[in-house]
Amino acid sequence: MLVLLFILFAALAIGCALAVVAQRNPLYSAISLIGVFISLACLYVMLAAPFIAAVQVIVYAGAIMVLVVFVIMLLNVEQEEHRRSRMKFLVPAAVVLAAILTAEATFIIYFVEKSPVKPTSSVSDIGLTSSIGGSLFTSYLLPFEITSILLLMAIVGAMTLARRLKETSSGVAVVPGTTVLPLHLLDPTAPLDEPLAVEAYGTDEVAKLLDITDEHDPSKRD
Repeated sequence: MLVLLFILFAALAIGCALAVVAQRNPLYSAISLIGVFISLACLYVMLAAPFIAAVQVIVYAGAIMVLVVFVIMLLNVEQEEHRRSRMKFLVPAAVVLAAILTAEATFIIYFVEKSPVKPTSSVSDIGLTSSIGGSLFTSYLLPFEITSILLLMAIVGAMTLARRLKETSSGVAVVPGTTVLPLHLLDPTAPLDEPLAVEAYGTDEVAKLLDITDEHDPSKRD
């Protein structure tokens, strides 16, 4: 029975993984990836690791995939554009690597079944929540705290870099591309329904074209 369940969940994981790379719609690929995560969680349960299975569902199939789907919907990516492949060697390389991975998995499964060494006891607390929590906050407390500090530094660094991209000094002039501006934004005395629009590279150029005095610049006042 366990062998049949293993074959079922393994086939489901492989099928969903193939669907991830075969789908042209990113949203369908993300849904297929959720199927992979759930299949792996079922395999973890069969290996008597309920904590890892719960983390697999809660963190990966839950939080991370919600973030991925949110980004896909935010970018409004409907379908992948078909382009000419520039690196044609990737497909043969992927086939070769997949064959090597299959051979390694077959080799390991075969020798595990043929191994004369058998476990002395079937009862083990490895993978249980209590054993993982006890090891995490006793023997591995220092690596756990260092990892949390590194994650905090990464978050602060990302926020700092994002903030620097938005800040510019007072002496920097940002010149946009060709912009069409309505006249009343440049000349407050112009009526709002004025149909005239000016195409230029900046407000200074528009002011020169229309002979409008900049009220905010004292050097240009009469």
